[in-house]
This record gives sequence, C-alpha cells and structure tokens, in this order.
Amino acid sequence: MTIELDHTIVPSHDKLVSAKLLADLLGVPWAPTALGPFAPVFVNEGLTLDFIQTDEDFPVYHFCFRVSPGQFDEILGRIKAAGIPYRSSVRGPMDMQINTDYGGNMIYWNEPDGHQWEMLTVSYARQT
Repeated sequence: MTIELDHTIVPSHDKLVSAKLLADLLGVPWAPTALGPFAPVFVNEGLTLDFIQTDEDFPVYHFCFRVSPGQFDEILGRIKAAGIPYRSSVRGPMDMQINTDYGGNMIYWNEPDGHQWEMLTVSYARQT
C-alpha cells in the first residue's frame, strides 16, 4: 500500500471561521463538527484538515495545494472576491502577483491565524 497523509490537525483561535474560509476558497466541503473537537475540511477524497480551537499559542504552519490550472483560476477568483491579499513569494510583500518561475502559477496567502497557504499548478518540490 502506498503511504498517504490522511489528516492533520490545524490549530486555530476560531475553528469554524478558519475551516469555513479555507473550504469556501478551495471550493471543497467542510463540517462544523466531526469526531472529536474538530471542524474538518475535506480537501480531497484522501486528505482532511482538522481544525481544532485553542487559546494557546501555536506555530504558523505552511500548507501547499497543487491544483489544476482551471482550479487555480477559480480559487484565485474567490480569493480576490473575498479581498484577501496574496503574494508571489513565500516571504515578501503582498504584491497581488502570480509567480510563474517554475512553469506554472503559484501564490501564497495567510489566513487569520497566520497559517500560510500556498497554491500552485506545477510542483517545484517534485519534478514528476
């Protein structure tokens, strides 16, 4: 069997707001409740991001979503419609530009808890 990441926990100060925002932007389903204290975002048929609410400090996580060119355009449209600033580099100003350095399209944005989301159409981490 191939090893696949099934789920991971994403800490949040408001799990419902964070889960709904990501699900709405990606155009995927989510639920306000699930098994345990989580608000799951069903990224695809094999991966769930389980948002958990906490008052504790937590590190900022980075998540990257590889999408088709059509999905990229749709998600970027929802990001723009929501007024969410984005950037073309992992660090740097919110330049509202698309990075095309690796033969595809790529952007980064942060959600209210600070977590950094990345969306790309061509993986630079894997050449296959």
